[in-house]
Amino acid sequence: MFNVYFKRMNNVKTSFSIRDMENLSGIKAHTIRIWEKRYNLFSPERTDTNIRTYNLTSLQKLLNVTLLYHNGYKISKIAKLEEGKIPALVKDIVAQKSEKSHILNSLKLAMINFDQSLFLKTYNGLLADKNFTEIFNQVFIPLLNELGLLWQTNTISPAHEHFISNLIKQKIYIHTEQLQMEEPTNSDKVFVLFLPENEIHELGLLYVNYQLAAMGYKTIYLGQTMPIDSLEDLIKYYNNIRFVSYFTVSPNKNDLDEYFTRFKDLLDKSPNSKLYALGYQIQDIGDQKLPEHIETFKSIEQFISSI
Repeated sequence: MFNVYFKRMNNVKTSFSIRDMENLSGIKAHTIRIWEKRYNLFSPERTDTNIRTYNLTSLQKLLNVTLLYHNGYKISKIAKLEEGKIPALVKDIVAQKSEKSHILNSLKLAMINFDQSLFLKTYNGLLADKNFTEIFNQVFIPLLNELGLLWQTNTISPAHEHFISNLIKQKIYIHTEQLQMEEPTNSDKVFVLFLPENEIHELGLLYVNYQLAAMGYKTIYLGQTMPIDSLEDLIKYYNNIRFVSYFTVSPNKNDLDEYFTRFKDLLDKSPNSKLYALGYQIQDIGDQKLPEHIETFKSIEQFISSI
């Protein structure tokens, strides 16, 4: 299994369709064709069936051209620039404006080419004037939202998504560990964070853990696919637990009532404890009555502001 996974990871995508170029840049395919034909900005290759394909250099140039275009440069002027002048102008704009679109483009290029060095260079540049919370909310969340769309349109593979997600996880781990070197300052309750059985999407939960640690709370992070029965051990040690879980794919909407009923049986053994649930699967719960001591939240921001 590991060999298959790493084989996929080494299969760097270097050829892109015009639809890929549109999805990654936000520039319509029709416009890309016009820029190509009228201004000779790109030189795609052709398949045997006369379909355009673009290399990584063309993608990088398109992303840079897009940033200049969105910052007031006319495409006719961009087309007359020497090749080396385009990235230099982009760097000047980024230096002056901390241009978010360029940052996202840089991270997308890192993902497409499985380039950890580019990711780290971009991230460390952001740290110069932003804290981790700002980076996560202003850069990583928009990036992850965009990657979800790219994955759905087959522009990127699951390997790309896993690569970038795990680099972001590493940063959450590092910043959380720095906070947890100090003793908790809020001791009135303990937060136990876990994912339900068959749930492995933990990026959101990891970030919640970081935010709670930043607020000075003691957190116990249990991670993926935890059976409810296994959580009973925690109430033997603490009597005021805030269980926190994130439902992305499991349990699905049809199984939520049963899951909450089972969890209430656990909470009945610890009357001062509660369950807080977030994630995609609980977005449509609405105002239906939930079992006592169980609350749901539409977003991480809503949850954090309620603490």
